[in-house]
Amino acid sequence: MNAGKVWTFGDNINTDLMLPGPMLYVSDEEQKNAVFAANRPGWAQIVEPGDVLVGGRNFGMGSSRPAARSLRNLKLRCLLAETINGLFFRNAVNFGFVALECPGVHAAFEEGETAEISIENWTVVNLERGTRLAIKPVPKQLLDLMTNGGVFPFLERSGLIAPVA
Repeated sequence: MNAGKVWTFGDNINTDLMLPGPMLYVSDEEQKNAVFAANRPGWAQIVEPGDVLVGGRNFGMGSSRPAARSLRNLKLRCLLAETINGLFFRNAVNFGFVALECPGVHAAFEEGETAEISIENWTVVNLERGTRLAIKPVPKQLLDLMTNGGVFPFLERSGLIAPVA
């Protein structure tokens, strides 16, 4: 999966912070620019493709809004969190955003450090400190959905729905 710059967030990060309610019916670009605007103004404009989110416990709590889609649209490499809220995880699978649980990850990284992630070995390494942690494996079917665009592209490739125009 390779390496990316780390951005750290704490416990109980709510989906409202990733996709505020008033942004539900605007363009993907407008949604993308609103990610974390309430708690980290301007963050969406400085995060770069391939960067990595590191979160605490219960990342993605709150409503079942498609906040994972906004993170995917920012072209983040993935989310590594102590624990991930079940609704958020399901939306990550559905929208093709890699979200993985990794006990100890929040203490193992400071913002700006580099995380090297290997899904083949289910590990993450802090390249500055040399710390190696185990990532909780995800079932192959769910990982395939997360790494190949999510449920809708899978259904299109399978001929079960018409391609989106």
